[in-house]
Amino acid sequence: MNFLEHLHQNPLLADGAMGTMIYAQGVDYEQNFELLNINKPELIESIHRRYAEAGADVIETNTFGGNRYRLEQWGAGDRVAEVNARAVEIVRRAVRGVGREIFIGASMGPTGLKLAPLGNLKPEDVYDAFREQITALSDAGADALIFETFSDLNEMEQAIRAAKSVCALPIVAHMTFNREGRTLFGATPDQVAQRLIDFGADVIGANCSTGPRGVLNVVSGMQLVANRDWGLVNSAKYLISNTQSLIPNPQSPLYSAIPNAGFPEQQGGRLMYPATPEYFGGFAQRAAEAGVRLIGGCCGTTPDHTRAMRLALDAKRESQPRQFEVRDAFAQFPSTQTQTETPPELEQTTLKAALDAGTFVVTVEVEPPKSASTSALEDTARLLRDAGATVLDISDMPMARMRMSGLAAAHRVQMGANIETVLHFPVRGRNLLRVQGDLLAAHALNLRNLFVTMGDPASIGDMPNAFDQHDIVPTGLVQLIKDKFNCGKDSSDASIGQPCSFVVGVAANLTPQDFDKEAKLLKKKIDCGADFALTQPVFAPEVARQFIKYYEGLFGKLTLPILMGVLPLSSVRHAEFLRNEVPGMMLPDAIVKRLESAGKKTRTEGTLIATEIAQEMRGIVQGVYIIPAFGRFDIAAKIVRALT
Repeated sequence: MNFLEHLHQNPLLADGAMGTMIYAQGVDYEQNFELLNINKPELIESIHRRYAEAGADVIETNTFGGNRYRLEQWGAGDRVAEVNARAVEIVRRAVRGVGREIFIGASMGPTGLKLAPLGNLKPEDVYDAFREQITALSDAGADALIFETFSDLNEMEQAIRAAKSVCALPIVAHMTFNREGRTLFGATPDQVAQRLIDFGADVIGANCSTGPRGVLNVVSGMQLVANRDWGLVNSAKYLISNTQSLIPNPQSPLYSAIPNAGFPEQQGGRLMYPATPEYFGGFAQRAAEAGVRLIGGCCGTTPDHTRAMRLALDAKRESQPRQFEVRDAFAQFPSTQTQTETPPELEQTTLKAALDAGTFVVTVEVEPPKSASTSALEDTARLLRDAGATVLDISDMPMARMRMSGLAAAHRVQMGANIETVLHFPVRGRNLLRVQGDLLAAHALNLRNLFVTMGDPASIGDMPNAFDQHDIVPTGLVQLIKDKFNCGKDSSDASIGQPCSFVVGVAANLTPQDFDKEAKLLKKKIDCGADFALTQPVFAPEVARQFIKYYEGLFGKLTLPILMGVLPLSSVRHAEFLRNEVPGMMLPDAIVKRLESAGKKTRTEGTLIATEIAQEMRGIVQGVYIIPAFGRFDIAAKIVRALT
């Protein structure tokens, strides 16, 4: 039975990350991994064998960067045939003796260069490069061609054209997507699916991109192309519900889902991925129930993740098929057009007065719109103001997604809803000149409360190639504001006229993995002049209390006002996503079990949990910073009313 026949009958399990495993063996990222097929074949063979023994049905060759353009960077552009042929031989040796049929998937990534007109690479050059690589892989005996991590559909078209000109091997075509469910060039999942089907791919899907939830959402969007008769539209806005998944149309193409192990974070100089093998086991089962036929893991996954997916796929399936629900994951609060009025000039901010008086502060994070209209934003602000919020936090390019500038959004909220704001002020992507210009602009617009943060890297957003550097770190910016701008000077001590009167907040984590590191960083921020801190969401109050006690044991009483992060969970899956795919998030098992026991009332239970945690920490922290899930400001307003 060949590769496609197997896929039509049952899902196949692909292996996990090759790069992650190579790096774990002590090989530096500065080396070329494909040349290890020649220089260290025993290392590559041992990794393949571990994945095969863990239960993978498909072992991918170590040839992701095996085209001439990537190899030329290492002076090996003339070794394409050798590198790729050896890779297939290594897989074949590795799977001998496993005792079951294993397919060899020929891994191929993009050239790494841009096609004209964005770059200098011509389509015929891309075609020739892929044809050269595919010829070597096909002649060596690969069972399928697996194109991975492509962001340009035009480049994918040339790759598939080259494949069809060389051989009749099955073609798996993976594109990579950002958190908003779009490719680097803005294509939505259904648009991508239609193009890949038109190109002649046998299996279509997404790899790398994000964690399991994001990739499943994208693949669900791709499935709409073959299920339009169900009336499932509204592309690129998909959210898989807790208990529902898609029954594939028998006439639809085959689908593949190969996600990363969540979003990585730096720990001790190493890149770490948070998603556990158990979480991937759940992903594999949900993917199979949703009609996905090729399932596996990308960056950050290991043989342990593969083993967990194998066990999940082998477990008894539910006999009753389940339906799929499409929701608008980015829905905004309904808007109405209203008049705006100018608030009085701010001398001392409402926030600073509340902090100085010891008043319990309640603030809610609100995201700027992806349009030039702020009517919905102002309606939301009025809802939260009337509920009793002290101030509102206005994010700036959250998750590196393109939105209206936080400067404009915060100003419109203050003018239109007559409630004070805290402007999020990320340093990432701003040079020192822009930082200082934006500070002056903020002050001129009566935006006096700032939350200084690093900001999200462009690589995780909808424009991953965007400029991402910075001239100043958050602690340095706090010093610049308090020691210079609030004293009437710029960074070079030149006068800016009247002194500014900024109130400056910093980020903190009350439930960190490393108490000592976080405590010392918080002390540094306080020494730089921080006026208050906003924290990550807290789900473990006891750990938060322990951290504060630890800090005070090192540095004395913590006098900095802390506004504790509160995030109302909407579902068990939401909780599992946060725990497994968001770095630095501590979410105890007891919280998940409590949501599980709530049945269909998980959103109500999540709201209750958030309120209880806020009430429990009252008296220990000086306020809360509510982060609404999925734009549910009605729930945020309910929590605000309960706390004020």
